[in-house]
Amino acid sequence: MENNDRTRSIWELCDDAVPLRIKKPLAEGGFKVNLLALGDVGATLLLGLKTMGAGIVDTIGIFDVNENVMKRYEAEMNQIGWPFGSVRLPHVEILTEERLFDCDLFVFCASKAVPPVGASGDVRMMQLEANGQIAAHYGALAKKAGFSGIFAVVSDPVDPLCKKVLESSGLLPGQVRGYGLGVMNKRAEYFAAKDDRFASYLTEGRAFGPHGNDLVIANSIENYDDELSRELTELTVEANLRVRELGFKPYLAPAVSSGAISLLLTLGGQWNYSSVYLGNKDRGAFLGIKNRIVGEAVEIEDTELPEKLYERIETAYQNLCMI
Repeated sequence: MENNDRTRSIWELCDDAVPLRIKKPLAEGGFKVNLLALGDVGATLLLGLKTMGAGIVDTIGIFDVNENVMKRYEAEMNQIGWPFGSVRLPHVEILTEERLFDCDLFVFCASKAVPPVGASGDVRMMQLEANGQIAAHYGALAKKAGFSGIFAVVSDPVDPLCKKVLESSGLLPGQVRGYGLGVMNKRAEYFAAKDDRFASYLTEGRAFGPHGNDLVIANSIENYDDELSRELTELTVEANLRVRELGFKPYLAPAVSSGAISLLLTLGGQWNYSSVYLGNKDRGAFLGIKNRIVGEAVEIEDTELPEKLYERIETAYQNLCMI
């Protein structure tokens, strides 16, 4: 381990952190999930929940401003299934906006500003202003509805949008969660499987931080190599740009790895990569980290972090606090 004279805890990032709690403990199954917006990401995420949600999700409600889009996906999704009734997949139903928060898990996939193929720079942050207004609107609707479930943000930029929701909704910090880190972990694994120099990530690595610039990929917690980790981080951050260079929007992997799979792990009370609130009532940010829900509490993996790794995470956290 580089610079192994001192290790740090993730909780050192903030003083007097608010407790991360949800309003009611998770059940053992039969969840109702409501999904807002059926664009590229939303539709792909819906397909993932439909095909992988057996035994966990009972019903998926869908809402989109385009009525024909809702009718299409209600029909197609309910025509997907196993023969002879051998496996019962979640039933998909069309919602009105008034019923959006009648659920255990609300999934926000709405997006007003999607950068075109060929756009340069941090395409995720380009979406903040327009999508932030939408997120705040639905946060206010959650407040009006007295929502007691989990508000999951999948739209970009995930972590700042979570903060918009928290500020507008009055929900407990533990109720608002961001889903963007799952795909960054899988992208890091993708490159680690292709290059033996990064192989340690497959068994010892971790991902931290936002879904975009300031992402922190650690090749190993126990044997951290700063130079190697930064190289793997750069490959991971730019993976979406490589897909854009081919002429495609990179939404399939995020919708499934960060979206459907991570959401199902969350509902099952299992470890997953997602963003949770770290901070006090005056200052804080949503930071992606390995975590799970246990009872009414959100448990964060609190492992000893090498000093250099901690400093990278601290930089990402402080930058998120300033957005």
